[in-house]
Amino acid sequence: MTARLTLARLFVAVAALAVGFFGAPHVPGGISPAYAQTMQVDEIEVVGTQRVDPETVRSYMTVKVGDTVDAATLDRSLKALFGTGLFADVNLRPAGGRITVTVVENPVINRIAFEGNKRIKDEELEREVELQPRRVFTRTRVQQDVQRILDVYRLSGRFAATVEPKVIQLEQNRVDLVFEIDEGPLTRIRSISFIGNKAFSDSKLRDVIQTKEYAFWRILTTTDTYDPDRLSFDRELLRRHYLSEGYADFKVLNAVAELTPDQKDFVVTFTMEEGNQYTFGDMDFDIRLKNIEQEALRPLVEIVPGEIYNADQVDDAVDRIVDYLGTLGFAFVDIRPQPHQDVEGKTVGITFFVGEGPKVFVERIDIEGNVRTLDRVIRREFQLAEGDAFNTSKMRRSTRRVRNLGFFKTVDVQNREGSQPDRTVITATVEEQSTGEISFGVGFSTVDSVIGDIGIRERNLLGRGQDLRLKFSGSVNRQQFDLGFTEPYFMDRDVAAGIDLFRIVRDETDESSFKEESSGFRLRAGYDLGEDLRHSVNYLLKTTEIRDVDDDASRFVQDQEGSQTVSQVGHTLSLDMRDNRNDPTKGYFISVSNDVAGLGGTVSHFRTTLRGSYYIPLIDDYVLGLIGEGGHIVGLGEDVGIAERFFVGGNNFRGFARNGIGPRDRDSDDALGGNTYYVGTAEVGFPLGLPGDLGIKGFVFTDVGSLYGIDESGPEIIDSTSLRASVGTGISWATAFGLIRVDVAQAILKDDADDTEIFRFSFGTRF
Repeated sequence: MTARLTLARLFVAVAALAVGFFGAPHVPGGISPAYAQTMQVDEIEVVGTQRVDPETVRSYMTVKVGDTVDAATLDRSLKALFGTGLFADVNLRPAGGRITVTVVENPVINRIAFEGNKRIKDEELEREVELQPRRVFTRTRVQQDVQRILDVYRLSGRFAATVEPKVIQLEQNRVDLVFEIDEGPLTRIRSISFIGNKAFSDSKLRDVIQTKEYAFWRILTTTDTYDPDRLSFDRELLRRHYLSEGYADFKVLNAVAELTPDQKDFVVTFTMEEGNQYTFGDMDFDIRLKNIEQEALRPLVEIVPGEIYNADQVDDAVDRIVDYLGTLGFAFVDIRPQPHQDVEGKTVGITFFVGEGPKVFVERIDIEGNVRTLDRVIRREFQLAEGDAFNTSKMRRSTRRVRNLGFFKTVDVQNREGSQPDRTVITATVEEQSTGEISFGVGFSTVDSVIGDIGIRERNLLGRGQDLRLKFSGSVNRQQFDLGFTEPYFMDRDVAAGIDLFRIVRDETDESSFKEESSGFRLRAGYDLGEDLRHSVNYLLKTTEIRDVDDDASRFVQDQEGSQTVSQVGHTLSLDMRDNRNDPTKGYFISVSNDVAGLGGTVSHFRTTLRGSYYIPLIDDYVLGLIGEGGHIVGLGEDVGIAERFFVGGNNFRGFARNGIGPRDRDSDDALGGNTYYVGTAEVGFPLGLPGDLGIKGFVFTDVGSLYGIDESGPEIIDSTSLRASVGTGISWATAFGLIRVDVAQAILKDDADDTEIFRFSFGTRF
């Protein structure tokens, strides 16, 4: 026992002697434990640097030569050196007035690579990570970049993705960093449910929101994958829907997305509180502007007491009042609709406060985020300019106009304080998206058999907002080539001008015993007369040749053989008040066109065409559409040729074959076309009990119309003004591969010479 104690004492004595002679042993990432007193620093020695200059190391330290230091002071320097991110290890050893700083430098990244990623390209991931070649490698930054990559995959619906960073050591203290990615399957939306909804069914509300349940037909969309940002927007969509239907107290209490136990899908649940449905109460005004009376503003408020409350109508009224007062010279107005809810009567009265707003001017407009699109393309959509009086309503409409360009994925317009209290700076932040399109089409119809087309389009040519398109389409009966260019702001004015070049070949052998070739160009210009009113003018120059006329064709067709030149000017005036131009459920559309030929060329005529539609929402997504069109052409000192006449039947008059009605040769049965026509349709579209986003609808319809009038006369011509009519039903499916439409119609009023058909099928796709 005594021998052991003596040996231990000897070891301690030797260790103490070594410490006193050599200093404290190295302790990684710290300060020598032997130091526990103050010391004046005479020298700072840096050991272990390779790329970093020793003087740079000294500059990062809080301790300088001449300072008196203790353990706390040295600890602050140690933390400062670690905080630079340049070193993997730092050790401070004070002894005899000298501080020895021993460092181990972090390696430098030689190359960054991604492996296993298929859905997201390397370029996109490189934009997300902060580490770059020739930067210092640190494990903290690597973990941060791993999280960023995971966030990118989660935004694309892949919550099962994993990222494993691998470090490959190289010479000269360099490393290659490889992110090994397992993308995993898409985390889809298995189900969407709603709690608290009574006025609208779950299926109806699923149509309102953007997030969709997984279905096999959504292979070309990502709406059935989980996206937290999309879920937040869905809350706003639900709020807008209920406010437009009179539910002024509506609230989304919660929107939760929970992973299923197998971690493969999400279950989304919206919890809401509908409240009561309100109607509009009395409308009133609190006007604080001089010489403005209620009678002048009341017609601008298209709100009828007793109708279902709709917040959109209130916003529209505010916009109209702002515009009207602006024309009277009131640049600074403050219009606030003040609702007054009567809970017992379930009405919402609105008092429009109309006063003078703060005098704030637009100091400047900043455009951010546009890489390819020129600033002026965005600025010209603004209804505000530098120096103008600031107007919230105009800024909101400007935002909508920029979004409607279709050039940007996101558009965010905000205003902030300027350099002076009466100045404001507007900032428009945009995120660009692809505006180029390459389309291929293939389809089939009972009229044209196999149909195909190919097209190339750039809607933002060279970032100037110009539209260039090239398209070729062909079928058994028709081939067409088009080249079009549009300048949306011709001569820096709000006028869309363009030119179209075309060549069309039509085979009318089966219906009229001839073939037709047309080629030429059209100059056009269009401009807005109002928010929904548009006017356009055009000039057309084309050459048309009637050729390959059959020997047994009608003499009225044979007389048309040869070529003619049409030089024509025209215009179109249209008013579009539909809620949706692609799938309208309410509103109306009307247009009138006039064309005059004879300014040169070999043809002289005057043509008028009228088109209109009116849509009425019924119940439970039933929509009644009343659609009509008609036209009349008259020769100016000459007969109207067959190439300029109207033809009716097929797509524009179901139940009758292509060119199935109108003047006809009694002997050859050739369709001759007519100078006057009209077609009207009454159609009810309705759901078939399937998910609304599937895009399947049913229809019942009736078509009525007639085609008549021809300049030639003779006993062999059959020409009748009698009314034709058909009834039928149909079904359409808007698939990701195109629109499929099947119609079955029966002609119930017809002439003996008319050519009828019962079944019509069409299918087309673009990809």
